[in-house]
Amino acid sequence: MSGTIHITINGEPRTVAAGATLLELLTSLELDPRAVVVEHNRAIVRRPGLSGVAVAEGDSIELVHFVGGG
Repeated sequence: MSGTIHITINGEPRTVAAGATLLELLTSLELDPRAVVVEHNRAIVRRPGLSGVAVAEGDSIELVHFVGGG
């Protein structure tokens, strides 16, 4: 990985490492993949596929966190 790319996460512009996977992105954001639903360019990516999807320039990512409670 070298350089950076521009993406949108939950409507906010972000700069991330070029070549990063969705799993690496979640790790860099300190998010547990078990507690987040990831939508990549309007398609839900299931947890087993997160390490196989590289983020590209201009991608749009939505992250939905699960919140527990009682």
